[in-house]
Amino acid sequence: MDENRAQERGAAPIKVLLADDQALLRSAFKVLVDSEPDMRVVGEASDGAQAYALARTENADVVLMDIRMPGTDGLAATRMISEDPDCAGVHVVMLTTFEVDEYVVQALRAGASGFLGKGAEPDELLNAIRVAAAGEALLSPAATKGLIASFLAQGGRADAPAAGSAHAERLAALTGREREVLVLVAGGLSNDGIAGRLEVSPLTVKTHVNRAMAKLGARDRAQLVVIAYESGLVRPRAD
Repeated sequence: MDENRAQERGAAPIKVLLADDQALLRSAFKVLVDSEPDMRVVGEASDGAQAYALARTENADVVLMDIRMPGTDGLAATRMISEDPDCAGVHVVMLTTFEVDEYVVQALRAGASGFLGKGAEPDELLNAIRVAAAGEALLSPAATKGLIASFLAQGGRADAPAAGSAHAERLAALTGREREVLVLVAGGLSNDGIAGRLEVSPLTVKTHVNRAMAKLGARDRAQLVVIAYESGLVRPRAD
């Protein structure tokens, strides 16, 4: 592993919080994370309430959050973190047994940056932490094209119309190019991919993405994807 990763980030090591009611799993994750020079575990929680408290006191960068925990579950904890201004820099990665899971979409709506299966390979887990810490969306192609489209655009949840209306109003503040970029972000494209599609520089794309996030009140790219579907800007494809 490259010993200069932390320096390349231009910051201190990524502070990771582990939230899972299984002590054995937390121990395994801790050994893996602490073996990396650019990240370190700053706390462990066995329920959502404890995870939220530690996210605040330890100024965590990334929380690996199990969805199902006794007491305050991961979904509720994620919502508390996303709604707390003091946790604006905290990115939550949900840990789930199944990728296609309605709880995952609820977690994204609650403010999670994405999700990861508990059976992921070690390199996938470490990459997920780095991706989330950088403010990127940790969404698999299956999630972007299938799960989110299915539950947000076709699920017919009671709160969807109100949410869609509010998002649609905010979309009016976007420029034409920002809307275009938002559609491509919702399609799962990276900044480089969007740059190639629009024939502009990745830096220009990053600027458009950041402006769209600011105007829409999105914490990260995952939230942009959710907003794009809930507002109706992007529709699910039949395939």
